[in-house]
Amino acid sequence: MAATKLQDIMIPEVFMPYVVQESKTKSELFTSGMVKEDLRVQVGTRAGGESVHLPFWNEIDGDAEEIGDSTELSVNAITSGQDVAVAQFLGKAWGSHDLAGMLAGSNPADVVGQGVVKFWNRNMQKRIITSLKGVFGSASMAGNLHDISALSGAAAVIDKMSFADGMFKLGDAFGELTAVAMHSNTFRKLYKDDLIEVQKGSDGTEFKRYQGKLVFIDDTLLPDSNGVYTTYLFGEGAIAYAEGTPNTLAMEFDRHSTAGYDVMIMRRLMVLHPRGVKYTGAKISAGTATGGRPNLTDLATAGNWTRVYDPKNVRIVAMKHKVA
Repeated sequence: MAATKLQDIMIPEVFMPYVVQESKTKSELFTSGMVKEDLRVQVGTRAGGESVHLPFWNEIDGDAEEIGDSTELSVNAITSGQDVAVAQFLGKAWGSHDLAGMLAGSNPADVVGQGVVKFWNRNMQKRIITSLKGVFGSASMAGNLHDISALSGAAAVIDKMSFADGMFKLGDAFGELTAVAMHSNTFRKLYKDDLIEVQKGSDGTEFKRYQGKLVFIDDTLLPDSNGVYTTYLFGEGAIAYAEGTPNTLAMEFDRHSTAGYDVMIMRRLMVLHPRGVKYTGAKISAGTATGGRPNLTDLATAGNWTRVYDPKNVRIVAMKHKVA
């Protein structure tokens, strides 16, 4: 009798869509509304290339003119701009000695699937947070940054008042900020201040809110060496997402028969882009893969990002603060 192989229980055409869908339905990135699929990005990603160009129309501004019988209305141009998102080509391989432990009374495809979904969710989350580090290092994002970390004593510590100041970096568009991502130490400080509201959904899922905003706790938001934390406020769909098709197999298997060893390889081509902040790729590190797709160092580099939207339309605000 032939041995059961990973490829016998996980059909790529079924398993890959399952992983992608579960990543969207089980990840707080998507359930918070922070990340949303963008059809334009999807189309651009599937067309190939290293980047996706996203043209946009600027808002019409200025004052209305009085109409008179001896004057003509002036003709004004409607201007446009262009956002640029970068494609990220990612992969991972896992090995198993004849499905060790996977056949112990459960469906191995489910067991593998659950672990793989968590892996991709963690990595997507890390890449967004890493990108935001670069984005808010850019001088062009100063209008969306509220930094109290250099103030003295309690003035440098996040609280209700400083959080409100952060929200109002968007002026009259502050109401578009609907979610907040923070480190668990920041959450603990606000929780002790009795400022966190905990709600339960009909399925028993807990939702944490702060000043009406859904809280997303992420311990990759580590403080710097001076104990300064960064907390991000997001609007609906602040991060554009799209899933493309890799130019090699998205999922394949390799069998080392004599060793009884299976390898499962997964590849994903995706875009995770802060809307309105163009990726320029101006400062690429030596470790960047052939083809120009960014690594984590590139994403965290301020020189690779520049704002192209009006600050109010970039639905992300960063707060730099301490917790004690």
